[in-house]
Amino acid sequence: MTHADVEAIVGGHHGDPFRILGPHAVKRDWQTDAWEIRAFLPQAKSAEVVVQGKAEAMEALHPEGFFVARLERRPDRYSFRIETRWGETVEEDDPYRFPPLLTSFQLHLHGEGTNYEAYGMLGSHIVDCEGVRGVRFTVWAPNAMVVAVAGDFNGWDTRRHPMRLRDGGIWEIFIPNIGTGTIYKYFVLSRVHGYKEMKADPYAFASEVPPKSGSIVVDLARYEWADEAWLDRRAKTDWLTSPMSIYEVHLGSWLHAEGHRVLNYRELADKLVRYVRDMGYTHIELMPIQEHPFSGSWGYQVTGYFAPTSRYGSPDDFKYFIDRCHAENIGVLLDWVPAHFPKDAHGLAHFDGTALYEHEDPRKGEHRDWGTKIFNFGRNEVRTFLISSALFWLKEYHLDGLRVDAVASMLYLDYSRPNGEWIPNMYGGHENLEAIDFLKRFNEQVHKVPGAISVAEESTAYPGVSRPVYANGLGFTFKWNMGWMHDMLAYFSQDPVYRKFHHNNLTFSMLYAFSENYVLPISHDEVVHGKASLIGKMSGDEWRKFANVRCFMAFMYGHPGKKLLFMGAELGQYEEWNSEASLRWDLLQYDFHNKLQFFNRELNRFYHRERALWEVDFHWSGFEWVDFRDVENSTISFLRWSRDRSEFLLFVCNFTPIVRPNYRLGVPKAGTYLELLNTDSEMFGGSNVGNGGSMRADSVPDHNRPFSVCITLPPLAVLVLKHQPGSEPEQHHGHKV
Repeated sequence: MTHADVEAIVGGHHGDPFRILGPHAVKRDWQTDAWEIRAFLPQAKSAEVVVQGKAEAMEALHPEGFFVARLERRPDRYSFRIETRWGETVEEDDPYRFPPLLTSFQLHLHGEGTNYEAYGMLGSHIVDCEGVRGVRFTVWAPNAMVVAVAGDFNGWDTRRHPMRLRDGGIWEIFIPNIGTGTIYKYFVLSRVHGYKEMKADPYAFASEVPPKSGSIVVDLARYEWADEAWLDRRAKTDWLTSPMSIYEVHLGSWLHAEGHRVLNYRELADKLVRYVRDMGYTHIELMPIQEHPFSGSWGYQVTGYFAPTSRYGSPDDFKYFIDRCHAENIGVLLDWVPAHFPKDAHGLAHFDGTALYEHEDPRKGEHRDWGTKIFNFGRNEVRTFLISSALFWLKEYHLDGLRVDAVASMLYLDYSRPNGEWIPNMYGGHENLEAIDFLKRFNEQVHKVPGAISVAEESTAYPGVSRPVYANGLGFTFKWNMGWMHDMLAYFSQDPVYRKFHHNNLTFSMLYAFSENYVLPISHDEVVHGKASLIGKMSGDEWRKFANVRCFMAFMYGHPGKKLLFMGAELGQYEEWNSEASLRWDLLQYDFHNKLQFFNRELNRFYHRERALWEVDFHWSGFEWVDFRDVENSTISFLRWSRDRSEFLLFVCNFTPIVRPNYRLGVPKAGTYLELLNTDSEMFGGSNVGNGGSMRADSVPDHNRPFSVCITLPPLAVLVLKHQPGSEPEQHHGHKV
């Protein structure tokens, strides 16, 4: 140890503190070894080393608090007894007497990019070391000269607890006698340009409530789950052939308590879960709840990829919310954002003074439109970070799936970039080969979790998004059908008199409906930023607007694909979604709004009952046109079939406000057809035009079918008819002699 070493420790810029601090063998003379215990204790006026109850005074070598004690032999255990500068006497363990805790194999896997549960290695973890309880801190910062842990336990003094550098740029330290609730950050002093910054832990399990940004030590093992039965059922469920009706939610604006207070996770576990159950949805999709500094980003600019936002409570509170969902047979999907991250100083950007998680070149490393950084998907440690985040939510929080945001921006190097501001791949193309490979690995790992699903928000025609990786697909379970969504919203915004000129908007989606496993989304993005709410997009007076919404929803539920509606659509809220305000629950006092909510509930229940609506969503055998050519009347009709073709539903959609009596349609079977759903029913807010609940098929061929029904089509409405088994007339066959 030299004077320069002492000055570097005291100044907080020594890169190898374990070489200086803690117990060290020294030569007292030419024949005898002795030991020194060295400590930097800037809070101490004086200090002693306590070994087996015996105190040995320490010598102050530096006025800032560098102390040394000289002993005859190395003690197995010792502590410091400190008289602080403010007159207290405290006793504490020495972090620099403890060995490294991470194994070389763990470090190797991290550098190799194959430790897909790296959250068990990096971050802060409550552990026992040599019989002492404390916290192991670990962070990746290969270009740092010094990394130190600072927090409420050491007065946020960045000099007190510098860490040990391990292979692969991993820094580690065990700090004894601290635990759950400890607030901390990493002080990073870079080798590059003297960069220094206080950074939140990338692997932190919890954070302070924004705008504060400290990381918090959490024991995730405390919570006792009660959803074993749900997880067992989930593992046995094929979601491709099961009903999926998803309610997309922004937790901060679904419902406010008195005084505009946002509900916490446990309150939402009561109110939101009960509401979703009663409304008949199968899943809740949460807009990002990972910690984020700016509420106005709706959670899409994430700084805490392993931390549920503390705005609504603790990690255990969020686990309770998920547990309650599973108790009510409701799956939980989470929006997950691996495409980009914000530039906030405490976050991932420029983490160790270099582009560690992002690309250095802004042509690959920045989304100029969004003001965010782009992950370097080709870097092993970054892939480990992201895949570990995905598996963390599925395994530690029992989430049922991840909806991956902005996949299109990941797939293309020229996404939202003019010529000259992007770099082609190695073959000269615009595909981001590293991101594509990352998405494949991500999906392979996600689907190893029994029953877990992945959903891509992908707005281009990139092939094979929801095809298996072994078939050269990206491997997602589902893909959002953005084309269907845009076509339908454009169609319904037209006055019915002009809809015949846009008939292809209704039919075009069937040209590609089975090229992917689609979810039909009406998401938060479509009801904000001047786009108008769902009912606000509809044409006509109030009656027609509500009739159009019912018609739209019923057609959506009849169209092949799983379903997703953003919160508030079921209320008929005229205002656009406002993330700072509650939904307009007061509207339910009005008849139209109340009956629309009732319709949405009954539509979900109808959907869940009728297996023809979800058993064959992704193959032509589940869908059959009856008539898509009635352009002049703006009507379409089609069949949905069950997997064994023993059941089918006839959908008839009239997209004009004109009642059409004696409308004939071909059907596959003779007998009685029940009118299962009529969106014009008075109980839904309609005019109650219908067919008396049932009708008989005539032996009149039509639409290339041997039988037909003659029905009255209500205005701006969808009818759903179902054949009643056993109602066919008896067949009398002659006998050949």
